[in-house]
Amino acid sequence: MASKSQDITELVLLPLPTFTLFILPLLVLFGLVKTKVKSRSLSSPSKLFPKSYPIIGSAPAISANQKRRVQWISDLLQISPNSTFVLNRCFGDRQVFTANPANVQHILKSHFSIYPKGEYFRKTLTDFLGNGIFNSDGENWKFQRQNASHAFNTRSLKSFVEKVVDEELYEKLIPILSEAAANKTVLDLQDILQRFAFDNICKVAFGYDPKYLLPSSPEQSFTSDFEEATTTISGRFNCNFHFIWQLKKAFNIGSEKRLRMVVSEVRDFAKQVIREKKKELDSKSYLDSVDLLSRFLNSGHSDEEMIVDVVISFILAGRDTTSAALSWFFWLLSKNPDAENKILKEITEEKQSKTECSVYEEVKDMVYTHASLCESMRLYPPVPVDTKVAAIDDVLPDGTVVKKGNRVTYHPYAMGRLEKLWGTDWAEFKPERWLQRDPVSGKWSFVGRDVYTYPVFQAGPRVCLGKEMAFLQMKRVVAGVLSRCRVVPAVECFEPVFVATLTSKMGGGFPVRFVERGVEK
Repeated sequence: MASKSQDITELVLLPLPTFTLFILPLLVLFGLVKTKVKSRSLSSPSKLFPKSYPIIGSAPAISANQKRRVQWISDLLQISPNSTFVLNRCFGDRQVFTANPANVQHILKSHFSIYPKGEYFRKTLTDFLGNGIFNSDGENWKFQRQNASHAFNTRSLKSFVEKVVDEELYEKLIPILSEAAANKTVLDLQDILQRFAFDNICKVAFGYDPKYLLPSSPEQSFTSDFEEATTTISGRFNCNFHFIWQLKKAFNIGSEKRLRMVVSEVRDFAKQVIREKKKELDSKSYLDSVDLLSRFLNSGHSDEEMIVDVVISFILAGRDTTSAALSWFFWLLSKNPDAENKILKEITEEKQSKTECSVYEEVKDMVYTHASLCESMRLYPPVPVDTKVAAIDDVLPDGTVVKKGNRVTYHPYAMGRLEKLWGTDWAEFKPERWLQRDPVSGKWSFVGRDVYTYPVFQAGPRVCLGKEMAFLQMKRVVAGVLSRCRVVPAVECFEPVFVATLTSKMGGGFPVRFVERGVEK
């Protein structure tokens, strides 16, 4: 991701009159005002809400908190009486942030039609996601959603997902971790889980195995190009002055030039896979191919560009979300040995009670594990923020005025930290908050929260189709890993740095050691 200094350096390459007459004065003003704001906040620490200035809005405060923008907005939402506030950006741009469940329901369900993804979102992501399901609205979105919903609800796809997850887990992931434990090797667990998730979702979406997880396999350009494209495209959202990336794109320089190259490589590779899949389908029956790509092709869709968009969107959704959730989960578990022991007890009991059954059946009663994963995602949601754009003027349930074209962002990261929603112990990792015990049998049962209080998987018409598949994958990984070894941070008292791109990550990775428990497969 290009740094701010790199962005400014590349701007110097623009025509001198443009830079001198328009951009340079803004940057000078920005620098002067930023100094004043810093001194003001130091002398008045109680004034936490950012001051807005003509033309540049709250750009100085935004820039000062650029590296911790998600936490900064979360802090502001926590002190807001209605858990909502308005951030003024450059040139009169206005963005509403909310952690109010009533507002979230209003945006995601009751007034869904007037809060689409919008032009801003599509414009930012189109170069990578095209018109895929996560970057579309209206009839195009409905069409893709209906087809995807049908695919996700078929028994054959569920069986295929079970098979893929177990193959990747027992044939690739577990052997790598066991070897690391035997050799006392330190591994970056976040990287390992990303590779695992990438192989999984490529097999489910494409029916193609990139073998990204296997150390013996050479890294393919598709995987590295996909990673680079994801990082660069998220940098567009994080850019303080959005005209910077737009100008870089227009002049085809810097990170935008590189983005155009890697996206072209990703899409060319996807097209090649699609053409090969078409040939494969010509030689066998529909029932023999159950990956998502086969389903779209067999349903009569022949628009190659549209199918590329669909597949890339699914890979993006399945690649980082589960790996992010599991990375934070294993770190939290390393700090909470009591919770780890309860999960181990549940895993052992499930193995003893279940004989021959489907993977879904095997993990569905792992309620403490399920609660632990939900609790981890409460504190560190894989997608920490999500944004819509108001199609018309509106008023949110808490009275906040929304103007047509305003970005409206609900904030799962902040919502998981609100005392009014989770109590005074909100900062504690406490799976029990999701459970209730039967007074007779003594067994735990899972008690879910309102989806608008816990919108980790979105809610309403755009609720995540892959939620069940994600929990299956995560529970299988947790059971497979923890039954064999303990995950121990390689750095004593390790405190990860929260970094938000399109998903939440640990800055610098998660270095760990694996300590065998002596339990055989």
